Amino acid sequence: MQGMSERQYAAHVGLSRGAIQKAKTAERLVLYPDGSINAAASDVRRSETTDPSKTRKPPEPKLKPVPEAAVAAVGDTLREQGLAVPAVGGGTTFLQAKTANEVLKAQERRIRLQKLKGELIERARALALVFRLAREVRDAWVNWPARAAALMAADLGVEPAAMQKVLEKHVRAHLEELAEVRPDFR
Repeated sequence: MQGMSERQYAAHVGLSRGAIQKAKTAERLVLYPDGSINAAASDVRRSETTDPSKTRKPPEPKLKPVPEAAVAAVGDTLREQGLAVPAVGGGTTFLQAKTANEVLKAQERRIRLQKLKGELIERARALALVFRLAREVRDAWVNWPARAAALMAADLGVEPAAMQKVLEKHVRAHLEELAEVRPDFR
């Protein structure tokens, strides 16, 4: 009966040919009279005579855990583009992740181009500009009663000082109401 060669048996058990030769000289393999290796009997003998602490375990696949937020972001990106979204807990295919990655890269390039063209500005800069403009409008309204009171008093035939006090009171009340409004800048 023909058995396996050293090379064939090494491939069968996942070891090097040198390791098989060492096992052969240590008589840990069962051989046929022609010198070929009896695979089934040799597997049994090797498992009985091999020290478990000296066996190599096959390396576990190196998979990095993917954060749930990243999977959700892939789904959001695919949904925005009108593409198929993976089921919740169903995992994302490589093609879906690659498509989402390409879409995100295109969006990032578009944003960069809009910044270069001046169509898009930084959020902090926009908030500072809005704050400055709001302060200028507030200051203009605070000064308005002093400028308009004399003209209104002459039209109505009342004392200018009294008219200015009434206008200031109403303008300040209105500005306090506006100050309580806090827009949400997300």
